Amino acid sequence: MESIKPEILLRLSAVPGIGPNKIRALIGRFGFSEGIFRAAPKELSGLIDRKTAERLHESDDKAFAEKQIEAMHRHGVKLITFWHKEYPSQLKHIYDPPAYLFVKGCLTATDKFSVGVVGTRQPSNYGKLVTEKLTSDLARKGLTIVSGMAYGIDTIAHTSALNSGGRTLAILGSGLDVIYPSRNKALAERISSQGAVISEFPMGTKPDWQNFPRRNRIICGLSLGTLVVEAGAKSGALITAAMALEQNKEVFAVPGNIESPSSVGTNDLIKQGAKLVTSTEDIFEELEHQLKGFHQQDEQVVDGSTLNESEKKLIRILDNEPKHVDAIAKEAGQSTAQVLSVLLSLELKNLVKQLAGKQFVRI
Repeated sequence: MESIKPEILLRLSAVPGIGPNKIRALIGRFGFSEGIFRAAPKELSGLIDRKTAERLHESDDKAFAEKQIEAMHRHGVKLITFWHKEYPSQLKHIYDPPAYLFVKGCLTATDKFSVGVVGTRQPSNYGKLVTEKLTSDLARKGLTIVSGMAYGIDTIAHTSALNSGGRTLAILGSGLDVIYPSRNKALAERISSQGAVISEFPMGTKPDWQNFPRRNRIICGLSLGTLVVEAGAKSGALITAAMALEQNKEVFAVPGNIESPSSVGTNDLIKQGAKLVTSTEDIFEELEHQLKGFHQQDEQVVDGSTLNESEKKLIRILDNEPKHVDAIAKEAGQSTAQVLSVLLSLELKNLVKQLAGKQFVRI
């Protein structure tokens, strides 16, 4: 096959009735050739119906492709197609895999060892704590964390992975220039520097509700298994879990308070056979076969008893949300200089990470 031409794929995707499967079929027969758009109905027979063939001839939108490529360049986005070696191999095995992915950041070979983490947008304190603990542990051990960058569990999962020095992939239901939710723009930038932000939707696409089931199938497709931390009876996370099962992937669930509405979904998943998770060892045990070739990274463990009182105080103040040093000092009742000295000590012990603008997070 001749060299890959992304503009051909973008022009095909703009034709109503031509989705990923038909794009692959057309490329399989014609290659990345202008001949696709001039092919006679007889040549297209068996690939697309007559009505779609007419649209193909009438709706060749070169301007759309040009605008997409210009927007990609402007936002630092690249198009990784089904035919590129960087395209995630595990994604090729799902139903209707994307013909291409818009990617900001980078994909690596180690991303095949990934776990999806999903859950409610309004987690309890328990849900927040468990998400931070499990995703931090998984990331420190070298697994890539995949989620959808929604509020709540998704955001905590991405942030915890980043703060632990691990990799994370965010899958969007919008164009990469339309970050949703908008409050997560800074998080998206962090993810793109320590993983990748990914979408199959063209630049400029709004986050319409019908996009999210397609987004969720990619989360599952990239992951060896999906962990549902906390979810109500009607949570969208349960749809993601169902998709994981359809893809013959593992589903993990964290047990929750039987009186809590936000644990109804996860407790039901466990009743239905999802793997009950209370530690990352439960996940590694279940994925033992899929993790062949994976080399678990050693963790640096610091015993809490080795911390002095000033260090313990700041550890209690910090969490996975960035805090400015002045706010930390005010809460601790100490001078900024004193707090910076203690924070430096905690950084050396790999318990705290400094971000831009004199902000700090707990790892």
